[in-house]
Amino acid sequence: MKFTKTSGILSCMILAAMTSSRAQSDDAGWYLGGNLGQTRADIDEQRIADSLLQNGLSNTLVKDDSTDSGYKLFSGYQFNRYLALEGGYFDLGEFNFTSTTQPAGTFNGKLEAHGFNMDLVGTIPFTEKFAAFGRAGITYVQTKNTFNGTGAVQVLNPNEKERDTHLKIGAGLQYAFNEKWSMRLEAERYRINDVVGHTGDLDLLSVGLVYRFGAKPAPAAVLTALPPAPVTTPKPKFEKHIVPANVLFSFDSSTVSLPQPKLEEIATVVKNEESPKQVIIIGHADRLGSDNYNQKLSERRALAVKDYMVGKGIDANRLVTESKGEAAPLVQCTDKDRAALINCLAPNRRVEIDEVKMEGNIKK
Repeated sequence: MKFTKTSGILSCMILAAMTSSRAQSDDAGWYLGGNLGQTRADIDEQRIADSLLQNGLSNTLVKDDSTDSGYKLFSGYQFNRYLALEGGYFDLGEFNFTSTTQPAGTFNGKLEAHGFNMDLVGTIPFTEKFAAFGRAGITYVQTKNTFNGTGAVQVLNPNEKERDTHLKIGAGLQYAFNEKWSMRLEAERYRINDVVGHTGDLDLLSVGLVYRFGAKPAPAAVLTALPPAPVTTPKPKFEKHIVPANVLFSFDSSTVSLPQPKLEEIATVVKNEESPKQVIIIGHADRLGSDNYNQKLSERRALAVKDYMVGKGIDANRLVTESKGEAAPLVQCTDKDRAALINCLAPNRRVEIDEVKMEGNIKK
């Protein structure tokens, strides 16, 4: 494929990415990373034998070393949670073969491949941490071919270099440790001009790390506090108590973290005879992730709080759970940086315990 043709394809890819970025940009930002893994070459042994036969030599044995280590370094820009443009440098290692001939001799070859790439990367998020992605792009590859012969084999062109552009594809999985660091596992296929004069494939299976720039805590959202009971008329009242999800659970989890002094105090109040016979526990989630996933996560969290309070001696029939997923947010956030967006949306990840009698012994 000629460079003029592939450069036109690349322009279309960049235009598509820029157009998509206007629709959604909550997760926009720069990142960089690197991968290390194993490469495997497709060495055409039959083509080697045919080439030798044309020169009056019969091939009796071919030994090849078709695997090596490879790496890539890259940087990219995330337009939104689904689309990114990524470019970098790659080195796919070197590969060797030795062909034994008759009349007696050997024909040896070595291939080295490295170059630059530009990829469009599409992501499918499963949760806030885990996602799958696919890539399609263009490479500018330089291959260096080194040949030598012994005995009856004479090599006229011992060193050859090829530079050309090709398409590449890949797919993988990504797991986010936190807002800044992620890990990737991916498989890619590179097209190259190989040691025996035709286009072949080089596969890279690798693991890597990604670092995202600009991840910083967002300003804490301010919740509207309920007015305290008048000092002159200390009548008990029933009100809603909000517990942030990060106090109750680990990130993306529905297992209650221990200890829980806040739930201990609420459980003590609910046991009081003057408390209502029915207490409502409502789970909420933020808007990150799919609607279905957020609905189920908020349901699991509400049930986890109910189980905790039942374990403190409260009759399960008195506790009613509801889940509203992302349908009732307390704050609206427009941050473009994903880390800042996650922090800004924290007040929406919560559990509300309604109809609890507050007499001053529950600390806000």
